[in-house]
Amino acid sequence: MTIVNQNDIEQLTKMDSLFASIDVKFGHPPPWTRPPGFISLSKIILEQQVSLASANAHFLKLNTYLHGITPSNILRLTDEDMRICQISRQKTIYLRALSIAILQGEINLEALTEQNETEVREKLTKIKGIGNWTADIYLMFCLQSKDIFPSGDIAVINTVRELSEVKTKEEIISLSEKWKPFRSLATYYLWHYYLSKRQKNFKNASGLI
Repeated sequence: MTIVNQNDIEQLTKMDSLFASIDVKFGHPPPWTRPPGFISLSKIILEQQVSLASANAHFLKLNTYLHGITPSNILRLTDEDMRICQISRQKTIYLRALSIAILQGEINLEALTEQNETEVREKLTKIKGIGNWTADIYLMFCLQSKDIFPSGDIAVINTVRELSEVKTKEEIISLSEKWKPFRSLATYYLWHYYLSKRQKNFKNASGLI
C-alpha cells in the first residue's frame, strides 16, 4: 500500500487536527514516489544540504554527461569530470563509495525491497555519505515505508514549528510519536503545506520526484 491512501488519511486527520487543517486548505498531498535503485539513491545523495532545485540541476548535468547513471559509469569519471557536472568533492566521494559498494556486492539495492526498515537503514548507513536523512528519504520515496519521520529535514522541522507550539527539535520528535504509524504520511502533509504555501511546483522546484 502506498503512503498516500484514503484510509490512512482519514485516520491521521482524526489523530491530529493539524493535518485536517492542511487537508482542508491544500487537499491531499501528492503520492510522491521514486523507483528504488541506484539512480534514485544517487539523486538523494546530491540533494543533501542543498536546495532541491540545485540538486536536480546537478543530477541532470551528470545524467547528460554520462548518458546513463550507473555505478560503472560513475567510477569512470575523473575529479575534473565531476567538477564539470557541478558535483562537489564531498558528493563525488559519496557517489563513488556507493558505486563501489554495489559493484563489490556489499549492498544489493534490489534486495532492500524485501527487507524491513531497520535492516534497510543499517545497510544504507554503512556506506560513506549515507546518513539517516538519506536513508529516511529512500525509505519513504523508494520503498514507501509508512512510518518514517525525517527529523533531519529542515523543511519538515520548520513547518512543524510554524504550525504548532513546539519549537525545539526534541519536542518535535516527541510530537511526531503521536502520528505513529502514519509518520510518513504526516511528513508528506508537512512538505505539501511547505510547498503549497510557497507556491512551488514540486516537480520543477524540488527535484524530489
